[in-house]
Amino acid sequence: MIIKLNGENYEIPYICSIEELLIKLNIAKNGVAVEVNLNIIKKISYNTFMLNEGDSVEIVNFVGGG
Repeated sequence: MIIKLNGENYEIPYICSIEELLIKLNIAKNGVAVEVNLNIIKKISYNTFMLNEGDSVEIVNFVGGG
């Protein structure tokens, strides 16, 4: 299955949740925002929101500093 991840084609072997994708990418869900098809997904839904073929996923990391 191919999704668009941060503007690039990315293949995942099966339909998975946002949480599973973050685990596969070794990204902690705290400190990131995830948008699917221009809709921001609430963290509480990461484990139940399933990705589909052709979805456009943007993952944004928050960086602190000063």
